[in-house]
Amino acid sequence: MAAATEHKLPIDPKYDHYEFPTTAPEPQNGHPGHTTPEQDAQVHQLRTLLEQMGYTERLDTLTLLRFLRARKFDVEAAKAMFVNCEKWRKDFGTDDLPRTFEYPEKADVFKFYPQYYHKTDKDGRPVYIEKLGKIDLNAMYKITTGERMLQNLVTEYEKLADPRLPACSRKAGKLLETCCTIMDLKGVGVTSIPSVYGYVRQASEISQNYYPERLGKLYLINAPWGFSSVFSVVKGFLDPVTVNKIHVLGSGYQKELLAQVPAENLPVEFGGSCTCEGGCELSDMGPWQESEWARPPAWATAPKKEAEEAVIQNEDPGYEKKDAEGQEGAQASA
Repeated sequence: MAAATEHKLPIDPKYDHYEFPTTAPEPQNGHPGHTTPEQDAQVHQLRTLLEQMGYTERLDTLTLLRFLRARKFDVEAAKAMFVNCEKWRKDFGTDDLPRTFEYPEKADVFKFYPQYYHKTDKDGRPVYIEKLGKIDLNAMYKITTGERMLQNLVTEYEKLADPRLPACSRKAGKLLETCCTIMDLKGVGVTSIPSVYGYVRQASEISQNYYPERLGKLYLINAPWGFSSVFSVVKGFLDPVTVNKIHVLGSGYQKELLAQVPAENLPVEFGGSCTCEGGCELSDMGPWQESEWARPPAWATAPKKEAEEAVIQNEDPGYEKKDAEGQEGAQASA
């Protein structure tokens, strides 16, 4: 494969309507602005195949590149992943969630499981924080349901894609497609794992299968004794690119974490100096809240569509049957 050289993102005027930078800051192979002619052709090939299946949404170049990177630029595998994702979006009602989902119990849920975006790291990426040690599903399910927790998670993923990342890209002057995640393991014990495994597994599957290439860095802080040994075994099953993004830190994590997240952007409880009014956990502070960088998200202005309209059928009278068979086959190979 030819070496990637920096060049402008090949734009498809039908789908690419970006109001933010589109060149990745680092010259990583297969990333926007650093693709080879072969990779550009694979984007076009993937889009053509999906159009032939009747898809008309999320066919922009940045999205297709993320799916292709997630499948090592195997076009058929990326197509299967995309088709499976679209089926999930239709079944889950994902497109409507950012507009319609309300979560008034958030403050009460966060007493047991804080999950929130808060400002940016030194590279300008959104910082996402989870505190796993406080999880008490029994208490939480008296307040909310597992389904509503997953709906909130998906709503926040949709808002990460728009407006959070575009706003961060505008402010940084470069394309940002990933976030910096901090997972606080303080208080996590072996006995608490079985009760939360089901939810965490579902959340992880949603992230990996339907929102590919969104992890920039992951800091596991307050890792309990023995965790590093367990993780060293797990690393053998992970992609080397993913492993390089993960940092397992014990209780003395502050120096390394502060090297990535400016103190003024990091909540006091993690060694930073930020004390948002009303608490950092519920503030949702970041460039997406700053008028200079924020823009109305596309989902806020797009007309509502019924779920059955998510995939537009073509004029072939036998298409519906073929499309169903194609999707089943694609899912089986995903």
